[in-house]
Amino acid sequence: MTAPLRIGPYAVERLLGVGSFATVWLGYDSALDAHVAIKVLAENWSHDLRVRERFLDEARLLRRLEHERLIRVHAVGELPDGRPYAVLAWADGGSLRDRLAAGELPAPTALRLLGEVCAGVAVLHRHGVVHRDLTPGNILFRSAGPGGGEQVLIADLGLAKALAAASGLTARAGTPGYMAPEQDDPGAVVDTRADVYGLGRLGIRLLAADPSSANPTRPDPPRHSPEIRLRDDVPPAVAAVLARATAHRPAERYPDAATLHAALIRASRAAERPVALIDGSGPARRPVASTRASGPAGSATATGPTQQPSPRPEARRRWRLAGAAVLAVAAVGGVGAESGAGGSGRSAGGTYTTGPLTVALPSGWSATGATWAGQYGADGEPEPALVMSPQPRRWAADPRLPGAFVGLSVSTAARTTPAGFLAERTHGDCMPAPARVTRQGGVEWTVVAYRCERGRPQIIESAAPHPGRPALVYVQIVPPADGGPDFVDTLLAGVHLR
Repeated sequence: MTAPLRIGPYAVERLLGVGSFATVWLGYDSALDAHVAIKVLAENWSHDLRVRERFLDEARLLRRLEHERLIRVHAVGELPDGRPYAVLAWADGGSLRDRLAAGELPAPTALRLLGEVCAGVAVLHRHGVVHRDLTPGNILFRSAGPGGGEQVLIADLGLAKALAAASGLTARAGTPGYMAPEQDDPGAVVDTRADVYGLGRLGIRLLAADPSSANPTRPDPPRHSPEIRLRDDVPPAVAAVLARATAHRPAERYPDAATLHAALIRASRAAERPVALIDGSGPARRPVASTRASGPAGSATATGPTQQPSPRPEARRRWRLAGAAVLAVAAVGGVGAESGAGGSGRSAGGTYTTGPLTVALPSGWSATGATWAGQYGADGEPEPALVMSPQPRRWAADPRLPGAFVGLSVSTAARTTPAGFLAERTHGDCMPAPARVTRQGGVEWTVVAYRCERGRPQIIESAAPHPGRPALVYVQIVPPADGGPDFVDTLLAGVHLR
């Protein structure tokens, strides 16, 4: 990957990490004489309107909350190719994942840190926000001043949603091992108790007698969790708190992060030698001890040890730049087109074909072959897709352009129905019309139309079963303003599958 020289007004020094949804660069703000982390939406997701919305929503949400326990957003912008980027505070102390990779934390330190994290998540819950992906990689550290203290920061809200939006229509999103069981059910209600589960799993990872057994990767936790065995120097009552936090049924957990935090404080005080847990009433600028005083902190996407920034004038050398930055966005359910992907696309006589997909192009439209980013077949290869528009490579970035994304997925058909898939793909700022079913071109489509107050005035989400094999075809459409009432059905009738 070739590093850009600049992103907006910021000089780019080096790559910090690459995730499924974004690339993070270390930038330098010459006006403020400070380093920043610049998160750029990945090119292979740039055609997905919903992913763009989620990317920008994260920045808006962090800007709106503006709390010292949360990673801060300085600005947003757009690259010349239309991809959005967010300028974030640089977490120079790296992530909890980095520190755990270097060695286990002492139990008192780990329990104190867990209290800090609970207090940070409680800020989100007070504002009606569910994080949904609380993992060691999303817990960051930032220097808090010359005294050697650190701020503990909650980062990567790419999966967070307002509680009202998170209820009833949710995508499978989260990290196996930390993800609450209900997050794997598209029809389940996901609320603050999902974060309580993630905090409980984080606590078990920090305090378990055998950390290797406390770091599961299976996506489906057992209904009856095994006995929790913590280290000998952890107050015994803490195990019962973590057991309740990680109960399989949400109703059996603590209702939110603040209640869990209070239970941890009580459990600590019940011991003969209590561990001081921050009570959440004061600022988050308390020192957090580590098993190491210095050393490289790998990037938040585990791309290996980070390097020191390139030298700057003496005025900037006073900064001790010790490590990584912001976790790139984690993978969630969604789609995107990957321009230039290898395919068998060809256009002739008003049609375009790539792999098993053939579409009839509306007048003045062209198409480009793609892959369905994030969707993989049994062979491990990305599943086929295409983008069509008057300017296909600009469609996702330019809200004035009509266009459509068409993708075919065997893996999606194996886990859900067309209606269930569409239930995962809501648009938070838009009002949906009731779903309808229409048969076009021998295919039975489920169609949901969204009216939006900003950006594109209308977005159409549609999905159908492949008529001849176990696969799901998905079409996202932004109709032209003069397309007429039959435009959507005509476009769907022009989608042919082999």
